[in-house]
Amino acid sequence: MYIKKTTPTLNCGLDLVGEVLYGKWKIRILWFIHIGNLRPSELQRKIPDVTRRVLNVQLKELEDHELVNKKIYPVLPPKVEYSLTDFGKTLIPLISSIGLWGDEYQDRLRRVILKHSESALAEPKKTFDEARTVQS
Repeated sequence: MYIKKTTPTLNCGLDLVGEVLYGKWKIRILWFIHIGNLRPSELQRKIPDVTRRVLNVQLKELEDHELVNKKIYPVLPPKVEYSLTDFGKTLIPLISSIGLWGDEYQDRLRRVILKHSESALAEPKKTFDEARTVQS
């Protein structure tokens, strides 16, 4: 498991929330667990871009932050299910609000995201030597 080498900055509520929810897939994982996708294989089907390793790491972090519970059933093959803790359930209204905001502004958000992506793709890639020369 990756352990950060620096102490996180926890000066305000936004720092705290960022520390707990930082990760590309965590909000979606919490939402899908909320709507009943409890097993890692179900989550992987709902979020096909996430690798199994990243899914497991982010589930472990959510468990460490007391947002999800992991239940292991003593059967062969092993069966694992995740559920939201009461603390994790307090995030669902916030996640829902963020989703509604995204739905309301989806055209604008899609446009600016794609515009940024296209401009990044249009820039010529520099070799290591070229980048080093520019920095010198």
